[in-house]
Amino acid sequence: LFVSGSRESAFVHAISSAGVVFAITRACSQGELKSCSCDPKKKGSAKDSKGHFDWGGCSDNVDYGVRFARAFVDAKERKGKDARALMNLHNNRAGRKAVKRFLKQECKCHGVSGSCTLRTCWLAMADFRKTGDYLWKKYNGAIQVVMNQDGTGFTVANKRFKKPTKNDLVYFESSPDYCIRDRDVGSLGTAGRVCNQTSRGMDSCEVMCCGRGYDTSRVSRMTKCECKFHWCCAVRCQDCLEVVDIHTCKAPKSAGWISRT
Repeated sequence: LFVSGSRESAFVHAISSAGVVFAITRACSQGELKSCSCDPKKKGSAKDSKGHFDWGGCSDNVDYGVRFARAFVDAKERKGKDARALMNLHNNRAGRKAVKRFLKQECKCHGVSGSCTLRTCWLAMADFRKTGDYLWKKYNGAIQVVMNQDGTGFTVANKRFKKPTKNDLVYFESSPDYCIRDRDVGSLGTAGRVCNQTSRGMDSCEVMCCGRGYDTSRVSRMTKCECKFHWCCAVRCQDCLEVVDIHTCKAPKSAGWISRT
């Protein structure tokens, strides 16, 4: 995926860049890095819609995380001048911006009997799943682009679509058929993949197997059962033999698939 220009590659670059920002910022707040700490700019007093408050606690230093991710993740892409490098830089930035998008202000009240005569507030990152869900929506709405003539940017491939913003994901190659194994495009296919017979989601046998059907095999495996808490302080379980049905996707029947594996 990293070597293609597909929308999947766009998502992978964005979520990876966002992950670096999140991990570095969290490490700063937890005192795990000597080069950074809490956000030094969040000091003194401020005002919001609820009134005055004092900055306190440890505000997540997202700006440091963004700077680190930009220097680390973008280093390779800045050496290139082709469309893929520009695409990756754009999507890396979109991933970084997604983390900042979900910064939230958290506050604690101080006062007699629970009153809020004084508030102490700090900025905190939202759970990373929120960033991931946001980028997943951007993946579904990714915009296909082409490199402009001077090689400095993009234009939309289809003039009916809007120009991408800095928050949008962009791609310039159509996605390969991920149902089929093709090493040339980095697709392993779905033949032999375990699927969920009862699911209606992306892991369902209907979706995962691309309409080819699936094989079912019955296997025995050991699992923990009849677990009990013993004072103090252990949980003890028995080993039980469990018989389950495993569903795996069938392989395509075309000879073309065999020749490309």
